[in-house]
Amino acid sequence: MLLNTESHQLTADPMPPTPAQLETTSEDAGKRLDQYLVSRLADVSRARVQQLIAQKKVLVDNAEAKASFRLRGGERISILGPAQLPPLRAIAEDIPLDVVYENDDFAVINKPAGMMVHAGAGATEDERNRGTLVNALLHRFNTLSGVGGQLRPGIVHRLDRGTSGLMVVAKNDEAHRKLALQFSRRMAKKTYVALVHGWLKQDRGTIATSISRDVVRRTRMTTRRSGGREAITHYQVQRRLETPFGKFSLLEVKIDTGRTHQIRVHLASLGHPVVGDTLYGAPEKLTWQAQKKAGKIPQTPASPLSLSRNFLHSASLQLQHPRTGSPLSFSRPLPRELQEFIALLEQSAG
Repeated sequence: MLLNTESHQLTADPMPPTPAQLETTSEDAGKRLDQYLVSRLADVSRARVQQLIAQKKVLVDNAEAKASFRLRGGERISILGPAQLPPLRAIAEDIPLDVVYENDDFAVINKPAGMMVHAGAGATEDERNRGTLVNALLHRFNTLSGVGGQLRPGIVHRLDRGTSGLMVVAKNDEAHRKLALQFSRRMAKKTYVALVHGWLKQDRGTIATSISRDVVRRTRMTTRRSGGREAITHYQVQRRLETPFGKFSLLEVKIDTGRTHQIRVHLASLGHPVVGDTLYGAPEKLTWQAQKKAGKIPQTPASPLSLSRNFLHSASLQLQHPRTGSPLSFSRPLPRELQEFIALLEQSAG
């Protein structure tokens, strides 16, 4: 199945749950209805719960209620069925793309930070339908593979919205299957560059803790739950920086698996979140921390530094040509904003 560049509707997956009955207890007294449902329904976001309530799919003691309704305890809550979501539309858009390599079977793209790879069912209508990498690909190429479904035409693997760097996209189904097989068999190799807070204890190491979704904050992943999916991350320290804004480690990172937020959550689990990654504990701004040293005149404090994206970049990609089997290697340096950010840190250190 191939998808052409004409606009087409993308139907979101139906949202659970099926009709169900819940009963609140005294411990639930004071909770908002939407908050209670998020805590009780597995893998259902607050946005989805609010859609259920808005579409009158939730009854409290057989009566309609608002999302802000405060529970008293002892209510019987009926969920009548899944929320009906409007169809997503992937619209070909003339968005500039940095195409690193292209042939009849696939292309390698240098994705900028801030761009979503494909439409997300949890976003607003404009966010879902505009500005995605898929939209740009639909405009640039005549055909894309349909193996990943209508929601992800051509997409073999993904990068987080706040991460930049190399991605491979497939133009036909045969190439897609062969490329995906390389990733699943760990034949394709990806190398990332990350700047993290603090100095890691070891110059190199492997993180092999499983990853699952955080039950409290649904946008986050966590290593603290049992029964998650296997995830393996290797890191090597390239540089250690000591600056008036704190200590930092510049890392080369390689992954054997491709879990959601894998590098970010793994490094944060060590106490070293990626710079700029406020979702996993990095501060929004870096403040001046220099202290007066004996025999030296302290420098004038500088303004706080901030980074509007994660300091995480997919710098190199090695794979085999899906048709000929010949080895291919691609690389892209850090984007300008990351180069400038690390230059500011270096300058502050004198």
